[in-house]
Amino acid sequence: MDIARHIALIDELCFRPFPAEHGPSAGGAGGPGHFVAVLESSHGLRGGDPGERAVTVEQYEKYRDALYERLAPRWGETDPWNLRTVLLRTEAEDIPEPWAGLSACADVAYLWEAEGTGRWVAVAVADRDETDEVRLLAVVTEQAPP
Repeated sequence: MDIARHIALIDELCFRPFPAEHGPSAGGAGGPGHFVAVLESSHGLRGGDPGERAVTVEQYEKYRDALYERLAPRWGETDPWNLRTVLLRTEAEDIPEPWAGLSACADVAYLWEAEGTGRWVAVAVADRDETDEVRLLAVVTEQAPP
């Protein structure tokens, strides 16, 4: 993992104009008011060996925690945000993107309001779908978390 490159991308996304339409953007996807960048991906590790997947998830969680260690001094220490409760709320409420999508693919995120940018930043490991690859995600949005 190239932590400096990931931090640089997150910083860039905090100031880059959001796309007008949903679609591919900055190594991931974007839409009105948000970016979802794939920082790391297990490319091809879909389903397969559960033991190998568990090792990959554990490694990506360490990467997520390393990003937290670099971003917390800048934007403040924060407890992990339980996305499972957000996912449960999507059954009864209209949760806006990117939060609904993030809660569908990840269990926990670190979340900050990026001071001076008017944007929110979250880092998470997308591993909920065992038939999909494992991804380390950075979400940058103007939409406050629900």
